Amino acid sequence: MLKVIRHLPSLFVISPPRRQDRKGTSVCAFVVSRRLFWLVALLLLASVFALAAPAAQAQTDTSAITDDQVNEVARDLYCPVCESTPLDVCPTAACRDWREVIRTQLAEGRTKQEIMDYFAEQYGGRVLAEPPRSGFALIVWILPAAAVIGGGFLFARYLNGLRREENERTAETADAPLLPAEENEYMARVERELQEES
Repeated sequence: MLKVIRHLPSLFVISPPRRQDRKGTSVCAFVVSRRLFWLVALLLLASVFALAAPAAQAQTDTSAITDDQVNEVARDLYCPVCESTPLDVCPTAACRDWREVIRTQLAEGRTKQEIMDYFAEQYGGRVLAEPPRSGFALIVWILPAAAVIGGGFLFARYLNGLRREENERTAETADAPLLPAEENEYMARVERELQEES
């Protein structure tokens, strides 16, 4: 580095005028050192490449991404304009723009989860078809399971109570013998009905 700095003044050496015009008088032409010329040329070339690299990265090839790949991600997102409409079937202009954003991000190499996180961060959790399984949204996942388990428990207790009542009634009727008068009356009625049928 010090060597370059020491030679820096020699880069700007101005040579004496070398050209003469047609009449033979000398023209005041300052010629800059060749080293300075090549240094400036090298810096310009390096800056062109430095500016061209990000531009080339920004222009990703989205034609390689199919509609099926885009719709696979869009299926799990909801339209910001239409209520309860998945992004892959919504015909609005906003959804077309979102699908193009998905296509661009897929071309950049982002995963489905990264794209979903991007949309959730930009527009909130309401655009996700499946709420996140953390924080307050965890209630959406726990509450239905708890309701099914609690309902099953209450239904089982109800059925046990019905069985218990039925068993108690059966035990009461089996233990109680018929009175002789009731038994004779019942038997007489059965015999009459049998005689009538024959």
